[in-house]
Amino acid sequence: METPDTPQNATEPAAEPTGIAAQDWDQASADPQYRAAVVDLLGALAYGELAAFERLAEDAKLAPTLDDKAALAKMAAAEFQHFQRLRDRLAAIDAEPTGAMEPFAAALDEFHRQTAPSDWLEGLVKAYVGDSIASDFYREVAARLDSDTRALVLTVLDDTGHATFAVEKVRAAIEAEPRVGGRLALWARRLMGEALSQAQRVVADRDALSTMLVGGVADGFDLAEVGKMFSRITEAHTKRMAALGLAA
Repeated sequence: METPDTPQNATEPAAEPTGIAAQDWDQASADPQYRAAVVDLLGALAYGELAAFERLAEDAKLAPTLDDKAALAKMAAAEFQHFQRLRDRLAAIDAEPTGAMEPFAAALDEFHRQTAPSDWLEGLVKAYVGDSIASDFYREVAARLDSDTRALVLTVLDDTGHATFAVEKVRAAIEAEPRVGGRLALWARRLMGEALSQAQRVVADRDALSTMLVGGVADGFDLAEVGKMFSRITEAHTKRMAALGLAA
């Protein structure tokens, strides 16, 4: 998945972790509700990485040059490595990986079905915009996780190189044919709406995850904070659109 723009001022000192965020996995997992939330989170991430691998492999077929095809194949391989790390972690905490992923497969598959790109450029924008929105969401959640789980989540959200690749290719295409920008801007707006709706549906369907977001097993996350979280995600999306040379 992509590394998103930093949503907060990087010059501000980070607050000291409190509650679960100050604990390691052995301490935090004593709470069965928290453990269930982490299994859900890792399951959703694992299926997302597996789907990203499949999608990049498919997008490589649309690549206009051999160099582009090879670049996407390399990124796909990196996504699969992320999937393997998540699968191994689920097994290590005595969660069955396939069972952890299955609750999220239908929703993610439906999102990808509804947002299937029609060409190479739409595929690049989808990977850059869609994956980055997901990464923003998971990073927000990661701030409330135990230290061991947080480190893993942040590692698998590392940029595979797709962000820079997509920005360069899309900006070059718009420069060569400016009218392409309008079509891609509309496409990116649709992706934004679909991605946020999908994230909200996934959370709403899983009690442990929703509790993690609105309070309970996580400290400091109330309904007002959830609203602020989605505002930060929207702001980061606007910055990415500008990087692509598109209007948000």
